[in-house]
Amino acid sequence: MRNALRTNGLMKTYSGFTLGPLDLTVPTGTVAGIVGSNGAGKTTLIKCLLGLTTADSGTLEVLDAPIARPEDMPGALKERIGVVLDTCAFTQESRVRDVAQLGRAAYRSWDQARFEELTRAFGLDGRKQVKELSRGMGMKLSLAFALAHCPQLLILDEATAGLDPLARDEMLELLRAFMEDETHTVLMASHITSDLEKLADQIICLDAGRIAFDLPKDAICDDAGIVRLRAAQLEELANSAAFAAPNAEGVRVMHEAYSVSMLVPDRFAFAEAFPDIPVERASLESYLTLALKGEAL
Repeated sequence: MRNALRTNGLMKTYSGFTLGPLDLTVPTGTVAGIVGSNGAGKTTLIKCLLGLTTADSGTLEVLDAPIARPEDMPGALKERIGVVLDTCAFTQESRVRDVAQLGRAAYRSWDQARFEELTRAFGLDGRKQVKELSRGMGMKLSLAFALAHCPQLLILDEATAGLDPLARDEMLELLRAFMEDETHTVLMASHITSDLEKLADQIICLDAGRIAFDLPKDAICDDAGIVRLRAAQLEELANSAAFAAPNAEGVRVMHEAYSVSMLVPDRFAFAEAFPDIPVERASLESYLTLALKGEAL
């Protein structure tokens, strides 16, 4: 299986918002992070991928299976997909231990021992009702359920939101263990960029329904750099012969109160061209801010 997900020209239009057209590929064995501001289209994309809504045009393949309409997604394919949404999907009156009954009824691949192992590790009391769980504990229950039916593709929508740092690290360790199987894939939408820096291989940024960038994480967090300048320095640099293409290609600048921040795609090339100007490694958050809010030089 070469690709876990692939879209070509995928579009979905609502009143006042259009997702796409999106050409997107997530190879098998990849942790792909989806980032973007609220309303950028992350949840709409996930709904299309899960067959919860029908795209208006374009093509979609999930685990090498073409999906034309939600009702076309066969049960055997759904069993291979684990989902953790931003809210706990189980009925409020259900007890933690009762959730396993739903899993046994819905999935032929259900692993009861795995579910019990995960709920114990997460400190989930089987006697508690879902309505008694905090948001963080509800997310842990959802993840335990998703992993217990042994999916190949795991889709997470803000699954680490509401968790304290220790609990988030615990969840990330579980995802790392899940990815030890090279046939597994994770698609993870999150506003917590530090989690994606620790885990993701690929970063997909949506902005107003379109792909702003789709890059390997290393191209962002290892190759790219941030330069802090005064306005006069920026003008001098922009007019220099050393800043001609290719150094100026892909550069984004953002003017702040007393300085200018500049994103450079290759901090090593910039440092070689301008050894007297400090350039720092970009974080995913700083890259995202400048890519979306900055202007081309």
